[in-house]
Amino acid sequence: VQLQASGGGLVQAGDSLRLSCAASGRTFSTYGMGWFRQAPGKEREFVTAISGSGSSTYYSDSVKGRFTISRDNAKNTLYLQMNSLKPVDTAIYYCAAARRVTSTSPHDYDYWGQGTQVTVSS
Repeated sequence: VQLQASGGGLVQAGDSLRLSCAASGRTFSTYGMGWFRQAPGKEREFVTAISGSGSSTYYSDSVKGRFTISRDNAKNTLYLQMNSLKPVDTAIYYCAAARRVTSTSPHDYDYWGQGTQVTVSS
């Protein structure tokens, strides 16, 4: 599976942004998908995850109520809708795919996209 994240950019606090992650291959729906982020000088952290069918979702406390993860299995695409962005959301955002599991741990993910930069100014 190859993953290509896009949609990052520079926005102001309070703005919205939607990230996309295009996946190659014909078995996209069998993968749990997740978004992680890494700010400068910090470890990569879990943001949100979604099951293969899309029926189950998980969020970190820091983004719950502001971010929404979704997927379109017909288009092999994962999305992250980010609303009410804050400067602390500034990071490189990575999408990742995990075979047969939906997890909050980066160690469970088998494939990673290249990342897209999100910068939120105050």
